[in-house]
Amino acid sequence: MPESGKMPLSADSSAVSPETGAGSEIIDCGAVPDTETIHEWPVILVLAAVQFVHILDFMMIMPLGPVFFRLYDITPQQFGFLITVYTFSAGVCSFIVAFFVDRFDRKHVLISLCAGFTLAMLLCALSINYQMLLCSRAIAGIFGGLMSATVFSIIADLIPQIRRGKATGTVMSSFSFAAVAGMPAGLFFASLLSWRAPFFVLAALSLFIILAARRLLPPVKAHIQTHQFNPIKQLKNIFLNQNHVFAFLLISMLMFSGYLVIPFISTYMVTNVGMHVDELPYLYFFGGLFSFFTANLFGRFTDRYGRRIMFAILAMLSLVPVLWVTHISEAPLFVALAASTLFMILVTGRVIPVMALITAAVRPHLRGSFMTFHMSIQQLSAGLGSLLAGSMMVMTAHGKILHYDSVGILAAIITVIGILLATQIKTVEELDGKPE
Repeated sequence: MPESGKMPLSADSSAVSPETGAGSEIIDCGAVPDTETIHEWPVILVLAAVQFVHILDFMMIMPLGPVFFRLYDITPQQFGFLITVYTFSAGVCSFIVAFFVDRFDRKHVLISLCAGFTLAMLLCALSINYQMLLCSRAIAGIFGGLMSATVFSIIADLIPQIRRGKATGTVMSSFSFAAVAGMPAGLFFASLLSWRAPFFVLAALSLFIILAARRLLPPVKAHIQTHQFNPIKQLKNIFLNQNHVFAFLLISMLMFSGYLVIPFISTYMVTNVGMHVDELPYLYFFGGLFSFFTANLFGRFTDRYGRRIMFAILAMLSLVPVLWVTHISEAPLFVALAASTLFMILVTGRVIPVMALITAAVRPHLRGSFMTFHMSIQQLSAGLGSLLAGSMMVMTAHGKILHYDSVGILAAIITVIGILLATQIKTVEELDGKPE
């Protein structure tokens, strides 16, 4: 840490790690930062809460499908639009916002996005027809996608690399918590009151998160550079950097391969494996429950053994459930749940070391724009994966899905390519010739 403008550390103070995120005003339990001591865990929990409401909003729309079919008399294709409009609006808006997001304090950006997300939840809850709901889902996608990108930018800026994998794992465990607790609670409110109730609850939670963020998040503005904004230069800095391109390709491959399989698991389990529709909540419950614990474990292993090693291990292991889920035929419930649970554990788990690697591969003053472009590419890749898988598969007259096995093989091949690609990504420390 530079000596100028710093107060000397007392004899019993811990030295500030040189691996703390650039400009970080956050430190773990007692070291003296530039201004005041701020503990990491309250910040991580706020960021995890942001991810929780964003993910739960995206997940909640799916089990409400039967309600919308009956209420708005829509076709399956129209219901599909409710899903894809969220993804594509998030991707397009993230691309546009990436040009100027690094000019602002990330704390203020996140709070503003949460406010917009709250409005989107209220619009969803108050929708009186299909068209209004469709527009509301597009607005939710705009703010939800940007919230996620900002969360990971803040993690990279504030959390030292030595603990960044653990922090990433904690935030990503929000997916598991949403599946285990959020989905059942949302469906309970929907059945007890109305389908609108979960969105009102999400709006209320978002308001609470805004208050917590204002109080607990430190300013995150050391990345801001005082120069005239140049969008062409911004594009060159992001996309003409080979390291950045490799990072974009890696996350694109992971999301594309994952969403070749993910959107059709529930349908395949019912039509081909023999699960009853009423048993589908078990699929999400057990998958989310085990993933909740393993996400934190994988984060710790990432910090201990390294990002590339953990990604290679988890990605190779994920080939087993990817091929298992897409090739399984009629089977008992416990076998189907074992396959789907292992899939959720490893396919979501492999993203943890990748996110830690990618955030370490970009310099702080570009990180916000990079992560927003990253989120845009991630959302678009997920949508394209789902679109391709749907075009590859057909449904027989007996209601069976064909060619899901071919989809699984394609997903496995892309995963292997991703493992090789990860070896080409360098962290900023490696590029500068410093030890990690």
